[in-house]
Amino acid sequence: MTASAVSTAPFIHPEAICESPHVGDGTRVWAFAHILKGAVVGCDCNIGDHAFVEGGALIGDRVTIKNSVLIWDGVVIEDDAFIGPGVVFTNDLYPRSPRMPEVGNRYSCPENWRVPTRVCRGASIGAGAVIVCGVTIGSFATVGAGTVVTRSVPAHRLLVGNPPRLAGWMCRCGMRLDESLSCRQCGRHFVVHENTLEEAD
Repeated sequence: MTASAVSTAPFIHPEAICESPHVGDGTRVWAFAHILKGAVVGCDCNIGDHAFVEGGALIGDRVTIKNSVLIWDGVVIEDDAFIGPGVVFTNDLYPRSPRMPEVGNRYSCPENWRVPTRVCRGASIGAGAVIVCGVTIGSFATVGAGTVVTRSVPAHRLLVGNPPRLAGWMCRCGMRLDESLSCRQCGRHFVVHENTLEEAD
């Protein structure tokens, strides 16, 4: 995470619960959001109503987390990401109630069950998407609303539908590139080299 240009203390709404001392300057946490002890939230973020951030989650700077998002231990969200309303992350591929006697040994140590997930810088996840743990969503990638993500998404790619499919390339500014890999919004031009999108000179 980078240093913030904003020097104001974080704003915690009176109806929010923030148990973590690690919330960066300029961040706003709105009503009924809950941030557990052990979570780290960077500077200049916006965390909407009813969002939940579990201890062990790491959120970078300038991240937007809309209402009712669920973020669990093991999830890393890098700088400048957008997480749409109702997005659900997971962190256990084979969940059982940890209180069930048959799985007591497994749940005695997080390393036995916790599967990490990473959202890279500038990526966007649309409303209602479900992120199955163990994936990486690449820089400036976009996940469409309602998509169930079961595999990693390369940088700048657009992933939509159920089952999910790659459906194009995305600009750094968040707009879909045209067939010539140009952005009509900001004017950037790109080329694909070995399945990787690179900005043209």
